[in-house]
Amino acid sequence: MKSTFNNYPEIREAVRALCAEFPNEYHRKIDEAKAYPEEFVDALTQAGWMAAMIPEEYGGSGLGLTEASVIMEEINRSGGNAGACHGQMYNMGTLLRHGSKAQKELYLPKIATGEWRLQTMGVTEPTTGTDTTKIKTTAVKKGDKYIINGQKVFISRVQHSDWMILLARTTPLAEVTKKSEGMSIFMVDLREAEKNGMDVHPIPNMVNHETNELFFDNLEIPEENLIGEEGKGFKYILDGLNAERTLIAAECIGDGYWFMDRATQYVKDRIVFDRPIGQNQGVQFPLAENFIEIEAANLMRFRACELFDQGKKCGAEANMAKYLAAKSSWEAANNCLQFHGGFGFANEYDIERKFRETRLYQVAPISTNLILSFVAEHLLDLPRSF
Repeated sequence: MKSTFNNYPEIREAVRALCAEFPNEYHRKIDEAKAYPEEFVDALTQAGWMAAMIPEEYGGSGLGLTEASVIMEEINRSGGNAGACHGQMYNMGTLLRHGSKAQKELYLPKIATGEWRLQTMGVTEPTTGTDTTKIKTTAVKKGDKYIINGQKVFISRVQHSDWMILLARTTPLAEVTKKSEGMSIFMVDLREAEKNGMDVHPIPNMVNHETNELFFDNLEIPEENLIGEEGKGFKYILDGLNAERTLIAAECIGDGYWFMDRATQYVKDRIVFDRPIGQNQGVQFPLAENFIEIEAANLMRFRACELFDQGKKCGAEANMAKYLAAKSSWEAANNCLQFHGGFGFANEYDIERKFRETRLYQVAPISTNLILSFVAEHLLDLPRSF
């Protein structure tokens, strides 16, 4: 199968070569054991791919979101799951854009080398999923420390990260002029936090995606771990969400191409009633439609990347890229599974594993319905629905 996109061939070839050292059997065994792909993530880190967006002065490659998205796409297209490591790409953006010079000099070089992993961000809470301004986790200033109390849920990669970016309320909601004010961002040393007031409860789930529920009981954080200005945290988080959504769009595009590669090859080889099933229009047309939609998602992905790298607003484009990519990859997954018949459910074909992985992105990191609400309100100028 040939995509119309073959940009950044050097990056693509290099990432594919690394991924080839970790074939489907590797990822299948990791999935079966509900384990973390330590060797794979370490290899990506040592090769410099996880530090792509960190400026050269801090030990990174100084590349843009465009190049980073190609890296994520190729990981998934090669049969891997970038969900194990993509946080290292976009979480550091909050620190890079809003951290002090001292903070950047402290954290970024060690993140670039992989000595420190910044793979997790604590935002979501049990009662305030997408309604972030209603978070209940508090950070109260006492002397030279902040005292954290509250709860977070569905927080990824806590057990395989050294630091977490945490969003907490520093001013009660009732005391702010705008509900988006009064929240702040902190760097949390996870291993120290586990000893001093943070409990981690893993959440088993249908995807091998390490996620957890966190409980904070008088966790003390040094005041120097505050990123930027107190009360501006929600704005800082929004800055990073566009990068997150665009990178995950790229991962879905990689998944989509993976499913298309598998499906098109199989339907050419599978003979039923003395003819390849790929000769039937009932098979051809859905696959053709899948391919068209993945290519369209690709265009929107690169448009979002272009705007982001130019420092321009790209919220609409990032949301639409994520919507199109998640939708097209999920539909390609369904058709790939359907056309493989019973073989699609067999672990050895890897389709059921990738099927589960790509399904996540109809829900996370932003649900399809919330994107539709965003487009209705901000692009169609319709009344806000919530």
